[in-house]
Amino acid sequence: MVILGLGLIILGGIAVLSALFVSEPGSGGELLGFNVTTLESFLVGVAAGAAILWGFAILKWGTKRSLAHRRERKELTELNQKLERVEAERRTEDPERRDTTP
Repeated sequence: MVILGLGLIILGGIAVLSALFVSEPGSGGELLGFNVTTLESFLVGVAAGAAILWGFAILKWGTKRSLAHRRERKELTELNQKLERVEAERRTEDPERRDTTP
């Protein structure tokens, strides 16, 4: 998700920069090799802005999700280490005792 968000931000940025530096004001002109009117240029700008905002939202959501997953994995690793320690202590205390799991 982070990659998708960054991709949308980059594509939106490219569209905005190309509209700013390549097109001619008032007549539309040429945008990335296509002849566009002023209205079409405006709509490209709106779509680029929406892509940038959507990219930021996806990036934020993906980052939150990956941090939560990393935190959960860390907690599970710690719990697993504690469980292994307790089992090792039980084996050293009573070596004849067998594990009887229900």
